Amino acid sequence: MSKYLVLLLVLALVYGHWRSQQRRQTPPPGNHKTPLPQTMIACAHCGLLLPQSEALQHQGQAYCCAAHRDLGPAP
Repeated sequence: MSKYLVLLLVLALVYGHWRSQQRRQTPPPGNHKTPLPQTMIACAHCGLLLPQSEALQHQGQAYCCAAHRDLGPAP
């Protein structure tokens, strides 16, 4: 009977240690940084929507890549 009690005690200690390790690894809720929304603009050549910060600007137009910038606005 006492060997079962010792086994139960060892299992409880292992479980308690495992739970404490899990709590340390899980970040507390609310500490994550959510990216702010960005203004989306369309490529003047193909119409692809992309964040304004990633667009290539040329002569007042926004483009998604250098190739479209070189081709210019769509006719």
